[in-house]
Amino acid sequence: MSKIHVNELRNAIVNVIAAEKAYNVPALCARLGLADGDSSEAMSSKARYVSSRLASLPADRLLGVARSLLDENEEFALREVVDTFSERGTPPISELTRRRLFGVFEGEALCSEYAEVEFIERIWPISTMPGHSTDPDFGSFSSPSLREDIIRHMVQNDDWTYRDLFERLGLLHSSRALLFRFLEASVHPTAINDAMQKKRVERLNTYLQHDGYRLQRTSTMSGSPIYSVVAHRLGSPSDAAISSTLAKFEPDQVHARWTAALERRATDPAGAITLARTLVEDVCRWLLDEAGAPATDQEDLPQLYRKLSKTLKLAPDDHSEQVFKQILGNCQSIVESLGALRNKLGDAHSGGPRRARPAARHAELAVNLAGSMATFLVSTWEARKVTVAKAAN
Repeated sequence: MSKIHVNELRNAIVNVIAAEKAYNVPALCARLGLADGDSSEAMSSKARYVSSRLASLPADRLLGVARSLLDENEEFALREVVDTFSERGTPPISELTRRRLFGVFEGEALCSEYAEVEFIERIWPISTMPGHSTDPDFGSFSSPSLREDIIRHMVQNDDWTYRDLFERLGLLHSSRALLFRFLEASVHPTAINDAMQKKRVERLNTYLQHDGYRLQRTSTMSGSPIYSVVAHRLGSPSDAAISSTLAKFEPDQVHARWTAALERRATDPAGAITLARTLVEDVCRWLLDEAGAPATDQEDLPQLYRKLSKTLKLAPDDHSEQVFKQILGNCQSIVESLGALRNKLGDAHSGGPRRARPAARHAELAVNLAGSMATFLVSTWEARKVTVAKAAN
């Protein structure tokens, strides 16, 4: 930790303690493990009283004092300093990613279920944060608080974008913890409806994943999902390629099914196997619908795949070369096996106490096969559309 950072932390501690009544300062410092003193010394100068007791403390001891102080008094500025220092040496969220995240909110309500100013106040103490605005009609003037700035420029007028707001709130260079608190609040079911939530989570994850994080469902509230930002290891390059293809094809259902399957491979193998089978079924149904040959609810996965393979000319009988006939025949076997594996090892049916329990390696195999098949089908459909378009011209 640099000397500048240590001084910043020390000053933040001093500011919080100095805001206390002078006669309370000695007792508070004692609870924090600092040197004893009396109230007369504190009455003379609270800031000097605290500074003298912090001056010789090393960085790790200062962090300990700051955390203990936060246990007694949750103060926004001090929390930011502590979180920023605590995050040193861990994967950051880059400025580029932050700007991309800001863009997700343009063109839609930040919070649709209650006033946006109230939403912001749940995270930032905007009533005590200094404001400063420039009005083209009246020149530069100071506002008593950032809250008044926000009301002036986002409620009474409409001359701030969300990018402007987030930069004034300090999110461009804030601690990662503050950014995550904001993102989690922005997709909370009390802030936006389910349809907006689903779309926003997908779009935010598109950018978060580049820095190794993602919004992941961690609990529910009255049936609606609650998301938290978690460290995310996308996995192999093939995982990333499949994810990119499926996100472009259909982000809300198909890609969501794929990411859910990835997340559950290690922790819930049976659930991941069920999702793997459903992923291929989703893709088959979507492509058949786009091809003008929608499937019925009664058709199962093997039937759907055979129907789609005829449409896309992927059936073994559509090819004369033996190697292609063999490969495409194996593709059909993979799809049928995914359905059988789901019935045997997935979580769609109860098998009783003697039922076999899948391991993470079984789930990884099923999910990887399903992802590869889904990508192959989507890519074949896209190539077919290009061929048809060229022939039409």
